[in-house]
Amino acid sequence: MTASRAEPTGTARQDLLFSLQSARDALLWKLEGLTEYDVRRPLTPTGTNLLGLVKHAAGVELGYLGDTFGRPSGEPLPWLADGAEPNGDMWATADESRAFVVGLYRRAWAHADATIDALPLETTGRVPWWPDGKDEVTLHHAVVRVIADTQRHAGHADILRELMDGTVGMNRSNTALASDDPAWWESYRSRLERAAREAADRDG
Repeated sequence: MTASRAEPTGTARQDLLFSLQSARDALLWKLEGLTEYDVRRPLTPTGTNLLGLVKHAAGVELGYLGDTFGRPSGEPLPWLADGAEPNGDMWATADESRAFVVGLYRRAWAHADATIDALPLETTGRVPWWPDGKDEVTLHHAVVRVIADTQRHAGHADILRELMDGTVGMNRSNTALASDDPAWWESYRSRLERAAREAADRDG
């Protein structure tokens, strides 16, 4: 797992960077130790998959924290071009290697961080894909939006990985779990199941 580069200091910029990097690290950690098939395979009816989440997150950063503020990265993103097939940013083709997608994401981090470092948080930009007249946004707002999006997808990845092999947690050193004992979790899950059935019986 990549260590977070920023530490929370109480300043808005550093707190934003810390939260963003924590979400990035969590998302990439969910890929570790998995086969090419497992990082790509769809695990929900809408096709949600781990590597696709990373690919999507890269595009989000390059858009909101690059193009929006007149700082294009130069990275070709054909899956986001006009006329591209729907949802092309949510999965990796067989020709798009894990190394390519992860490398793109890391370059997106660097580009986004450079934008955050270079501009005041009050800087106003325009989101190219938002409607005219409603496309103005501050850098502060854009960073918060990217953090929210990345944390949301890190949560998706956490659930996908748990369903796959039982690996859970915020990161390798902090699972944030109530117990490490599988028996405790089995008992806990059984208790929740009983409570759910009791509630259903009362409602019925």
